Parts: sequence; C-alpha cells; structure tokens
Amino acid sequence: MTEPAAALGVAIHDPAPPRDIHLSHAGCRLHGFDWGGTRSPVLLLHGGRLTAHTWDFVCLGLRGDARLVALDLRGHGDSDWSDDYSIDTLAADVLAAADHLGFDRVGLVGMSLGGVVAARVADARPDRVDRLALIDVAPGVDFDSTRRMREFVTGLGPVRELRTVVDAAMRVNPRANRAVVAYRMSTLFRRAPEGNWVPKADPSPPDFPAILAATDRLADQLSGTPVLLVRGERSRALPHLAAERLVERIPDGHLVVVPDAGHNVQEDNPAALITALRAFLMRRP
Repeated sequence: MTEPAAALGVAIHDPAPPRDIHLSHAGCRLHGFDWGGTRSPVLLLHGGRLTAHTWDFVCLGLRGDARLVALDLRGHGDSDWSDDYSIDTLAADVLAAADHLGFDRVGLVGMSLGGVVAARVADARPDRVDRLALIDVAPGVDFDSTRRMREFVTGLGPVRELRTVVDAAMRVNPRANRAVVAYRMSTLFRRAPEGNWVPKADPSPPDFPAILAATDRLADQLSGTPVLLVRGERSRALPHLAAERLVERIPDGHLVVVPDAGHNVQEDNPAALITALRAFLMRRP
C-alpha cells in the first residue's frame, strides 16, 4: 500500500501493516485493522460499499498521532453479512468494538454512511465520544450521485482476473493513477473458493430512506460534540451550501474543504485530509 500512498503525497514514517482484529456482536463476526499507538483512540468508519482499507493511506500518514482503528461495518470488507443493517445496529457494533479494545472514550471519523453511524454513536453515548469528524456527509447529501460507482463495483463480479476490474475502472476514469486504482480494487474484491474475484460487500440494496432520515438528524445528534466536517471540493454528493448549513447549527462545528477530492476524500487526497484530521484531533475541545 505504500507505493500508491506515496504517489498521493502521504508522508510515511512507519510502513508496517496494521494488526487484524476480530470480535463478535449480536451474532455477527466483525473485523477491523488496529494501526497501533499509545495516544488517544480514534475509530474510523467507512462509507457504503467500501471497507476499512479505505483508510489505509490516512492511517499510514496519521499513525503516531492517535491510536487508529479502522472497522469493517457489518456487510462490508471482512465482516460478516447480516439481515440487519439498521443505523442503530451498526452503531451498537462500533460501541462493541470500543469495548472489545478497552476504549472508554474515543474520537470518531466517519465517511458518508460511516459518518451517519458515528453520529448515532455520539447521540446514544455522548459520554463515550470525545470528538467526531464527518467526511462528506450532511443533511442535503445526494447519495444518488454515488450510484454509478456502487453499480460499477457490484456489476463487475465475478471475474477471473482482478486486472479486468482495474481495466474497467481506468476506462471510467482514464486520468486516475493506475497503482492507486489497482490497490483500491484489490481491497473491494476477494477471491472466491472457485477462483473468481467477487465484491466483498453484501449486494443487498442499502435502505437509503432510513439513511437519509438519519442524516437529517445530524445537527441535533451532534449539538454537544466537537465536530469537524470535511467536504471534497469536487464532491457531487455534498453541496457546499449544505455543508455550511450543518456547521452553522453545531456550536463547536468547523468546516474544511479539501481540494482535488470528490466524495471519497480519504482516497482522493489523503495527504490534505491527514493535515485536517491531525489539527482537529490534536486541539483541545
């Protein structure tokens, strides 16, 4: 992962891979990556159809500044699929992971769906959340704008060679860095027993009405929490005005716009996101 991270401008001081963690909650086996460290713990939550690997570049550059743990939400990555993907259940999984790791209070970083889940955690257990960074999600978000990428991933499997997926992704975005795309696709697919590559995520369609309803409650849920909202400058999912409106409603809310980034800020411009997160995680509330 270090080659594509370096290509995106991430300064890497420790290239060691993270440690896998496993736990079970409510009958579902969950997985994550523990990047180590002795400072304040921070849990990172990915967006829909992504995995904990989406934070790899950020964690490579931010490790040492916090105890970073990236989680695979149920139905994603190497966590089990489930018949219950409600926001309440996903939030309970996050709290179970914090308990499993022995964390009393945590910082949360959540992108898109992960941000909605993080806000639910903060609302349910404000005593457990020190601060929260939302990545490209706020009331007014347009998840329909991300449909093309979701359908691209789910529509590709199974394939015999992962290179087929990379080639297809490069046709969608010819200006992309191939090494970065190849790494991204390798984290979204797994090799099935018969040898084909298939998407890791549960293909069940997300419950967007429920997710959007939860998104509309973000300001009320976060009124007592220090919040950093990060918007990708090129994001089609989150209008700038919607981002401004949310931080205006949060007493300790701040907005950072990351250049050269769309909805997946953590993958498009991890170096700038690292700078913003470091400042937020280090400051006193």
